[in-house]
Amino acid sequence: MAEHTRSSITIDATPADVMAVIADFGRYPEWTGEVKEAEVLATDARGRAEQVRLLLDAGAIKDEHTLAYTWKSGEEVSWSLVKSRMLRALDGSYRLAPVAGGKQTEVTYQLTVDVKIPMLGTIKRKAEKVIIDRALDGLKKRVESFPAQP
Repeated sequence: MAEHTRSSITIDATPADVMAVIADFGRYPEWTGEVKEAEVLATDARGRAEQVRLLLDAGAIKDEHTLAYTWKSGEEVSWSLVKSRMLRALDGSYRLAPVAGGKQTEVTYQLTVDVKIPMLGTIKRKAEKVIIDRALDGLKKRVESFPAQP
């Protein structure tokens, strides 16, 4: 089983509000930093993204890849790599858990990355940690920038 990196953050919003931002791929370029373009290629019967093409520019790493999404509930989504120029694997998930009577959400992000170029495992884990921390910080800022729903 591949090693993965995991981190969590608490966001001052309901799980539904957090998931709404996660599911809004078209707006990722506004808050993620590294994602320059996001295009939903396929949706499920409920209108949720099943495949998304992402164009990334993270300085030294520039890549275009397609991810397949699985929506396990209103509080969990996972993804896996369909195709990429630089990656062999990109598997991850967001798990949301209500806290503080449902007015806050603990978001746990898990990620496994495998690149096509040789790289030490410790360097990969460090890169995963940076990706996760930036994503969680960006998600928190984005969600908390909207007025709280009654």
